[in-house]
Amino acid sequence: MFSHVTIGADDPEKLEGFYDAVLETLGISPFFKLPGTLSYGTAAGPKVFVLKPFDGKAHVPGNGGHVAFLAPDRAAVDAFHAKALEMGGTSEGAPGLRPHYHPNYYGAYVRDPAGNKLQAVCHSKKG
Repeated sequence: MFSHVTIGADDPEKLEGFYDAVLETLGISPFFKLPGTLSYGTAAGPKVFVLKPFDGKAHVPGNGGHVAFLAPDRAAVDAFHAKALEMGGTSEGAPGLRPHYHPNYYGAYVRDPAGNKLQAVCHSKKG
């Protein structure tokens, strides 16, 4: 459905360690890095960019929006949440089932050090 998602940051390089470590828990690798730009994913597949706002103004985290990454299993959701906290993120919702979405919806929510809200989610029964 999507080609890519962009996450804003005033200084993407300061977030490089966070995103490298946190996305690795989900099997997502860096694609390329340039000054002011981090990219994760693959050339022909889905990807996420972390970059400075194009208008040159200060980054402001969106209110009501977040990026949800697919996790291969529930253990990856747990690892994502734990690694995010270890790397300076904050919890917005501990790992767990959220059956109000559907019976197998297992997710966790965090904010990166710049305040962007992220999620890891597994939709399958397997643990």
